[in-house]
Amino acid sequence: MKTKYSVDNVRYQRMTTDEIRSSFLVDELFLSDEITLLYSDIDRIIVGSAAPNTRKLVLSSAKELAAEYFTQRREIGVMNVGGTGKIIIDGEAYPMANRDGLYIGRGNRVIKFESAYEKDPALFYFLSFPAHRDYPTVLAKQSEAEAVNLGSRKESNERTIYKYIHPGGIKSCQLVMGFTELTEGSVWNTMPAHTHERRMEVYFYFDIPDDAVVFHMMGKPSETRHITVKNRQAVISPSWSIHAGAGTANYTFIWGMGGENQEFGDMDHIAIGDLK
Repeated sequence: MKTKYSVDNVRYQRMTTDEIRSSFLVDELFLSDEITLLYSDIDRIIVGSAAPNTRKLVLSSAKELAAEYFTQRREIGVMNVGGTGKIIIDGEAYPMANRDGLYIGRGNRVIKFESAYEKDPALFYFLSFPAHRDYPTVLAKQSEAEAVNLGSRKESNERTIYKYIHPGGIKSCQLVMGFTELTEGSVWNTMPAHTHERRMEVYFYFDIPDDAVVFHMMGKPSETRHITVKNRQAVISPSWSIHAGAGTANYTFIWGMGGENQEFGDMDHIAIGDLK
């Protein structure tokens, strides 16, 4: 497990491009037949991936957790962004197609990831936060997620938000998770921008064409920067930072939050004219 330590909003203003990327970008995901884990001291989130190809992968604890097993004091939200696969939790199998989601509650001892087809392996992206309460493991198909249509072609931000883990859907201790899909011709996400001082967030970008990138906007509204993001890369966003983006083509991204509350609308909105 790798570790990234947080950067405050004063030091961030003096950082180079490489320093910003090193502190906030997660670019080593989906290594074949491996589980990758990145621990951040921001709300103690873990950003992970499992890419089973020729064998099953078992999610084990790590020294950083000081736990007997991974979910002894944690919960996990998973989404499959690859081919068909399944997650086996304490002997019970949960089949997952592309864009299916799974919530894994605290207290599950043995978690295994498996692909159905070696030529089209599953790619499991997941987030984990500390949990102080048990909630049941729940599988959600994309058709079961709450879908919200937002934006317009005129503003180049026509998109659909799919909510999986949230107070009105799959219950969790503190995790909120889903994904946003932009329509063809739309490139902007989360603009006008906002912050939410009560929650941190991670954006995972996927379905970006090979010849395209997303410019992820971050920083305090008065001191914005950007990170150039490629397909299947993520950005850690501290609570003081905006999190928005514009792509050279349309794309999809998974958002996941944790912190003081789970209210999706608890945001501090920022007028476009106030961004610098």
